[in-house]
Amino acid sequence: MSPRRMNPARISLRRLLHNRHWYRFSRNSLSLVGLLMVLTITLAALFAPWVAPYPGNAGPGVDFAHASQPPSRAHWFGTDISGRDELSRVIFGYRVSLSVGVIVLAIAVPIGVVVGLLAGYYRDWVEMVLMRVTDVFLSVPPLVLALAILGVLAPSLRNAMLAIAAMWWPWYARLIFNITRTLTGQGYVVAAKVLGASDAHILFVEILPNCMASLLTKITLDIGFVILTAASLGFLGLGVQAPTPELGSMVAEGAQNLPDLWWMSVFPGLGILVAVLGFNLLGDGLRDLMDVEV
Repeated sequence: MSPRRMNPARISLRRLLHNRHWYRFSRNSLSLVGLLMVLTITLAALFAPWVAPYPGNAGPGVDFAHASQPPSRAHWFGTDISGRDELSRVIFGYRVSLSVGVIVLAIAVPIGVVVGLLAGYYRDWVEMVLMRVTDVFLSVPPLVLALAILGVLAPSLRNAMLAIAAMWWPWYARLIFNITRTLTGQGYVVAAKVLGASDAHILFVEILPNCMASLLTKITLDIGFVILTAASLGFLGLGVQAPTPELGSMVAEGAQNLPDLWWMSVFPGLGILVAVLGFNLLGDGLRDLMDVEV
């Protein structure tokens, strides 16, 4: 049996839509800047052992002969009090930051999506129970909740990710709940019910795909905020522990040596700024492209 071929008209329509979306996206210069920043950070993190000028400085090694050197041609971001190249450590720090962002959202998004779908679709007591639990989490400032969780658990990368994920899922539950509550009355959902479709089919095949535009936009925006939150925990000594390079802990270490060794805190701080700004600009571009509210 010969493989089924896709309709050429459908292929042309898909290409036209992609080209139109890219045209609309590219019209926003700030979105392109954000995309470039995100791609640069991601590629630098993925290829850190080959991009970093001194990859060995990402570990516990020391080089006191080059300690506390200001920015120069040999060390663009200077060196820390142990003689380690700051640029190399910032690049490897991006690995940690992006890993935290991806893993936290990989945990928080499915939980929030399922809670929002169930509460928005079933309503009644299901909505009351699930959304009141969500409201309890939302009523606590996110960073305070993370600090409380890490106050019980030992400071580590894994525990920091779990703490951030525990405070992040309610935002997705609230977003998906609002969309689902609107979509349950749409004609195609009612038709699916009349045809005898299961609740799981209606939730995950009929409703969820129509939430994806808002969901993807919020995910893009939230990666930057997750990175900032993880850096805040690292600054307080509750995140990644030394000698692993992490941007927040690098800023904290540099703050102890201000103003003499200013580069130790300025450049990791700029690294956080670039990451957060890049994802926010990209997310704003996607939001304008998809014309959604998050």
